[in-house]
Amino acid sequence: MMKKTFRIPAFLFLILSLIFTSCGPGKKLLSSRARVDKLQRDSTYIQSQLNDCNEKVKNLNLTKASLQNEYTSLQNEYTTVKNDSKINSAESKMTIADQAKRLKTLQDMIQSQKDVMTKLKNSIADALMKYKSDELYVYNKDGNVYVALEEKLLFKSGSDVVDPKGKEALKSLAVVLNNTKDINVMIEGHTDNIPIKTNMFKDNWDLSTARATSIVRILTLDNGFDPIRITASGKGQFHPVKSNETDEGRSGNRRTEIILSPDLNEIFKLLYQ
Repeated sequence: MMKKTFRIPAFLFLILSLIFTSCGPGKKLLSSRARVDKLQRDSTYIQSQLNDCNEKVKNLNLTKASLQNEYTSLQNEYTTVKNDSKINSAESKMTIADQAKRLKTLQDMIQSQKDVMTKLKNSIADALMKYKSDELYVYNKDGNVYVALEEKLLFKSGSDVVDPKGKEALKSLAVVLNNTKDINVMIEGHTDNIPIKTNMFKDNWDLSTARATSIVRILTLDNGFDPIRITASGKGQFHPVKSNETDEGRSGNRRTEIILSPDLNEIFKLLYQ
């Protein structure tokens, strides 16, 4: 009986020993597998990082190539601009020289025109010197020569028929104009602000235009001035030179102006060629 009792604990001990002995290798296996899994994860991460680095290197190489191409392009462009600037510099010097020459020609032409107009003014003043200052006067304005003839020298009140004394003055003027080339003539009729309405003239526009036309006919038909170079216009009462509040002022406004202008065609050709 004693022997049987002793054998049972021994047997149990043997069984427990086998159980604990079998547990030892299982833990190691689990530990090894855990390490393997960690190594695999680390390997995957490292491979991912390596791929990122390779992609960055690839992009850097592409950027480097692009910058090199851009640098080469800029160098070529700089060389082209530098060469063009040399050519343009030479051309600009020629252009400046041409412009200086053109400017000198233009200045000479303008001075010549001034001389012509000054001579014309003096010639007209001499030709009309017998007329009083309250009948006509000659002056320069804006490069033109003005001959202002008062109503009492040319017309009766409300009429567009030129008096004999006025015709004589226009004849003397025509002699000077016919001997002067390259001028254009504008005849402007002016009135005061007193309204007019007759069987012949509806208003001051009508009267001022009719008076200008009468003078054009005398200069061209009677005295041979070139009709291509002359123009008639009526200004009515809208361009007074004196106040219309007094008789004297209204008398001064009832006038005919003969405006002599130099022919600027040659100057315009020079400016726009």
